Amino acid sequence: MRFHSFLIKYGEIGIKGKNRYLFEDALVRQIRFALKEADGEFYVHKAQGRVYVDCEGEYDYEETIDALKRVFGIVGICPVVRVLDQGFEQLTKDVVAYMKEMYPEGNQTFKVEARRSRKQYPMTSMEINCELGGVILDAFPEMKVDVHNPDIRLNVEVREEIYLYSEIIPGPGGMPVGTNGNAMLLLSGGIDSPVAGYMISKRGVGLKATYFHAPPYTSERAKDKVVDLAKLVSRYAGPIELHVVNFTDIQLYIYEKCPHEELTIIMRRYMMKIAEHFAKEKGCLGLITGESIGQVASQTMQSLAATNAVCTLPVYRPLIGFDKREIVEISEKIDTYETSIQPFEDCCTIFVAKHPVTKPNLERIEKSEEKLTEKIDELMKTAIETTEVILVKP
Repeated sequence: MRFHSFLIKYGEIGIKGKNRYLFEDALVRQIRFALKEADGEFYVHKAQGRVYVDCEGEYDYEETIDALKRVFGIVGICPVVRVLDQGFEQLTKDVVAYMKEMYPEGNQTFKVEARRSRKQYPMTSMEINCELGGVILDAFPEMKVDVHNPDIRLNVEVREEIYLYSEIIPGPGGMPVGTNGNAMLLLSGGIDSPVAGYMISKRGVGLKATYFHAPPYTSERAKDKVVDLAKLVSRYAGPIELHVVNFTDIQLYIYEKCPHEELTIIMRRYMMKIAEHFAKEKGCLGLITGESIGQVASQTMQSLAATNAVCTLPVYRPLIGFDKREIVEISEKIDTYETSIQPFEDCCTIFVAKHPVTKPNLERIEKSEEKLTEKIDELMKTAIETTEVILVKP
């Protein structure tokens, strides 16, 4: 069937009161951005408390649906057939033709739900419901009416044209990106951090990202892998400014001066400091990590507390209570899993102690860091000044 429009259903936006229009406008912008990936021309607009995507000419239906499924804030996508208002008799023919094409088996239960936005129309919504219900029963004798739990809910909206739709394709939910500020994602080449970015973005948060590169210990392909992951996340979150930090000299200095069992925690603390520098520079309101309690030695409660201690911005950990299976399921859903498992190591996996401390003492960690005072500020300054910034788009 040729669908001429898509009615976009949203959830939480509807309870935003006087600020609702701001969220609707953000949703419209995100839809327009997402549809750049789909083949076709589209007109995205608001009308009487609804958001519509009108399809101009030929377009790819599957690509369009896939693009809309990546827009946070959408809870339902309704493919719409628009017909001209040429009188009620013609409308009955259009409805029967729609039902025949959409439901050729003709043996389900149904309900008609009319909405008369154009009040000049000569029939009330209830009259339209009754009359069209009778027409459908005559055309499909095996169908039955069920007003409580029908198999088919035929919606008829009377506007300048008449809109017919009955299918609701689930959207991702959440809030439109950008309506809740920005945050800095610590993006590695693993499974967890892209999922963390996706989940925070789903709550309306725009993303910046920082990746720590350690040449020659990590290859250019490891960096390319992270860029690829950022591209996949940007399909949901919009363009991402990726900061690629050369972390090699800092890691080597920590390796030389600090106890090896504390390497992971101390390196992580300096990563957080650098990421927070860029976060504040870019006006971000927090940091995002993919940490989950107890998953590895650096993610015990004590380790997370030691890491948090260097930050002044809040640190958001959306995966904190997830197990690996749950994280993998989300990564597969958002298509980052296959890229994440490519065998290119990041800097966190190169300099790993054989027996890392799992319950670090913060005072002891800070005491160990005193051994770095001679050069660490200069090394951090150099790492920040030589950072490569890449604007990543889908």
